[in-house]
Amino acid sequence: MVTHNSAFNAYKQNSVTTASPGELTLMLYNGCLKFLTKAKNAIETNDVQEKNINIQKAQAIINELMVTLKQDQPITQELLPLYDYMNRRLIEANIKNDTAIIDEVIGLTTEFRDTWKQVIQMTRQQQYGNAQQV
Repeated sequence: MVTHNSAFNAYKQNSVTTASPGELTLMLYNGCLKFLTKAKNAIETNDVQEKNINIQKAQAIINELMVTLKQDQPITQELLPLYDYMNRRLIEANIKNDTAIIDEVIGLTTEFRDTWKQVIQMTRQQQYGNAQQV
């Protein structure tokens, strides 16, 4: 079992260090969704500590997404207020133990993640399409 965990951890570390910036962003969205789901489950089982830990982890990811935005891109002016809104909603969800708010943030995060996946796929198609024309 220890060997399996070591191999898995090495795989995870390698996948992060070899990922493109776009893939890293996708990993952040997926991680955020994982922590939001855990927080929601913790609220449902009345595990206050687990809820708090996982909401804070989701907020840390959202903060990372905020600080890594390129300020010279027009989309930044649209994303920053949405990320800020998500963070404020998670504070509220944490205080009120409100799974509906977490569901709202899960919905927004899922939309961002799915859009980002499409961007990555389109970029890859353009790269490989251009490579075949050379």
